[in-house]
Amino acid sequence: MEDVMLFGMVISPFVTRVEIALKLKGIEYKYVEEKAGNLSEKAIKYNPVYKKVPIFVHNEKHISESIVILEYIDETWKQNPILPSDPYEKALARFWSKFIVDKLMNAARKAIFYHDEKELEQGIEETTVALQLLENELKDKFFGGDEIGIVDISAVIIAYWLPIIQEAFGLKLFTSEKFPKLYNWSQDFNSHSIVKELLPPRETLMTNYKGVYERHVASK
Repeated sequence: MEDVMLFGMVISPFVTRVEIALKLKGIEYKYVEEKAGNLSEKAIKYNPVYKKVPIFVHNEKHISESIVILEYIDETWKQNPILPSDPYEKALARFWSKFIVDKLMNAARKAIFYHDEKELEQGIEETTVALQLLENELKDKFFGGDEIGIVDISAVIIAYWLPIIQEAFGLKLFTSEKFPKLYNWSQDFNSHSIVKELLPPRETLMTNYKGVYERHVASK
């Protein structure tokens, strides 16, 4: 039997990405819960560069960074692929997954953790542009077509985390009025039987992000 482990934290969308991929492929794994700011010695040993989760371990081979882990999982276990087989479609899926990480999430962070009104406005504008690009890209029920693919999994932070974060911080970044296709996608994605069982409790995330918001306001 293969030795598969995942070091994670229940509040992390990056960890949830990996869990969704593992469950979609029917891969058994051992989950190890870590504490924010106080990683175990083993976790630090497996990820000495970034010292953060998720950390994926397969037969003592350890890998970090959620998108890298998703691609490794897809290439190692061929059943229920999350990346397209066509080279061009695969490149596009990788592009949009990277876009969510590099563009959209950075823009949202700017809006959430702004230092002044100018940065807040810039963050909201950049997030709106990024969400609109994803809205335009969505052609089917999921980004992966009729089935969940790597772009959908990468965008779990939009589907589940962003609505909670924006409520905790008093923002309106992602609404059904502005982005109807993306909103409907988020409902379908969150309701998927595998995704639904892996999403952390809403109350847990709301409590966490309200605390983050209070600390942010106090630091300004």
